[in-house]
Amino acid sequence: MWVWSKLSAVKWEDAWEERFYGDTQSVITEIKGGKSIRVEVYKETEAEAVAIQDLFGGSVRELKSRNWVAMSAPKTEPLMIRDRLVISQVEVDPKLHPDKHIIVVPPEMAFGTGDHPTTATCLRLLVDHAAELEEGWSFLDLGTGSGVLAMAGKLLGAGEVQAFDYDGKAVEVAELNIKRNKVADITIFEEDVFKWKNRKRFQVVAANLFSTVLIEALPLISKWIKKEGRLILSGILAEQWEEVRETAENCGFQLLGHKKIGKWVTASFDAS
Repeated sequence: MWVWSKLSAVKWEDAWEERFYGDTQSVITEIKGGKSIRVEVYKETEAEAVAIQDLFGGSVRELKSRNWVAMSAPKTEPLMIRDRLVISQVEVDPKLHPDKHIIVVPPEMAFGTGDHPTTATCLRLLVDHAAELEEGWSFLDLGTGSGVLAMAGKLLGAGEVQAFDYDGKAVEVAELNIKRNKVADITIFEEDVFKWKNRKRFQVVAANLFSTVLIEALPLISKWIKKEGRLILSGILAEQWEEVRETAENCGFQLLGHKKIGKWVTASFDAS
């Protein structure tokens, strides 16, 4: 058994939690003093641990023999999204879900597996909005992470799909996931939401970003969405929800509804 580990500032705990959410082999420990955390991911082979090191730095070491396989068995129960999508960490027999689209996002690739509360609720809202739109609607995914929202949008009938992430490693992982799932015609790239030179407007925009980024980026996002389009916001800590809501409404968006799961809030808005 091998372990990858990395020290990080405590302010990034939520980011690490979301990145490895659903991976039962990951552990986040607060260091005495409360200013730092240690992020660890346990793997059966050195190659798996080194693959994470290649993405995020940190260190890799071998552990002495224990029943690590039983202790770190991955979650295999798929996540059902409405009656349209199946999100799984392992390969699924399509015959078991003949009327649903299956997306496989393995936890060892990091950047989320789709079952984090923020991503899962985004997926549910995306299914709802897709049902209201004609085939070929356009979709923009900001902070794509594993690429699961971009893939879901395409499978739900979107025509043009663009997705980007500030983290180049996330883009690499998303590209691998898109290839793994054989989903075509998704434009994915590395970009900073504050530097992107875009003049297109999309019918649906999803932004799964931290609250502080959303608050600053919402004036820009309002220029990227069509009139009467739909905006999905997530990655919002509950205590920051009211500030995000107020900012969105000041940018011309009308709240359609929001849902709180644990400490996270996800919301849907109409672009008037």
